[in-house]
Amino acid sequence: MSLGTGVARAVISTIGRDRPGVVDRISGLVHSLNLSIEDSRMTVLGGEFAVLMSVTGGDLPIQRLETKLGQLAEQLDLAVLFRRTGDRTDVEGRVPYTVSVTSMDHPGIVHHVARFFSARGINIYNLDTVTERAPHTGTPIFSLVMEIELPANQRISELRDSFFYFCDDHDLDCELRPS
Repeated sequence: MSLGTGVARAVISTIGRDRPGVVDRISGLVHSLNLSIEDSRMTVLGGEFAVLMSVTGGDLPIQRLETKLGQLAEQLDLAVLFRRTGDRTDVEGRVPYTVSVTSMDHPGIVHHVARFFSARGINIYNLDTVTERAPHTGTPIFSLVMEIELPANQRISELRDSFFYFCDDHDLDCELRPS
């Protein structure tokens, strides 16, 4: 898909065994095709290394990337998803906010928090979670940070009150603040 200026964009996702050199090989392939990494997230999850990357450049190099990425994935034993995309067009008038939640770990936290916002038509555009052990007790502590986009007509005070009551009911410590 073209961005309207002769620039094409694709999103790639890869996952494979964590080991040195994966980022070097993927970024080297992108560079060799004269493409730019516009945005990326890379992390180790369990024993796997996951890459999510938005790449921009010419249409032909993007086509070549899809082919060459498949070949590289075979060499490195990676699972790959490649998808052409364009610019986001539905963000006009949305107000960015950051949500933080911390709690003793238990199943369903992400689901309940996501449902709270989706039920109100609020888009989550970034979400990170981590579970760590409390220093003295070893209790698993779950932390969630998400960025949301509020519709321009959203009453912040009502949302904040509803969210704090929701968190209280679910035994979550929370914060909602402008990004």
